[in-house]
Amino acid sequence: MFNIVLVNPQIPPNTGNIGRMCVNIGATLHLIKPLGFSIDDKAVKRAGLDYWKELDLVLWESFEEFLKANAKERLFFATTKSNNLYWDVEYKVGDFLIFGSETKGLDEKILQQNQDKTITIPMGPKGRSLNLATSVGIVTYEALRQNYKSINFKKITIPFRGD
Repeated sequence: MFNIVLVNPQIPPNTGNIGRMCVNIGATLHLIKPLGFSIDDKAVKRAGLDYWKELDLVLWESFEEFLKANAKERLFFATTKSNNLYWDVEYKVGDFLIFGSETKGLDEKILQQNQDKTITIPMGPKGRSLNLATSVGIVTYEALRQNYKSINFKKITIPFRGD
């Protein structure tokens, strides 16, 4: 499945919601320290509800440690500082979708070193950015949509549309 990477997340409910999404689609959540909260924090668990114990979670001490371990993987860096639209990428199962903190985004050096791997979600002229959990959901579900037929879900619920 996919790998969702949060670099220095700061807001527990965002991480909890992203964790819940990861459980629902079978994605792995990677958290890169420092975190702005404890992962034992009640707010994280409350946002993830009973899903948190089912989460495939990997903790990294630093971004450098993460990069060293995953240098050969396909990495995509979400930012508002790119012209590469997220839907123009052809995602593959196993890809790493990387998102920065709610307050700072990803470090400029990281973005400069990976310009060809940056992606962005388009926004209107009055928008600066989207909520982290919303952004992760948008990009991840596009990757899922593109790979839906090749992913082997044991059970998936498709809502009744009244057709």
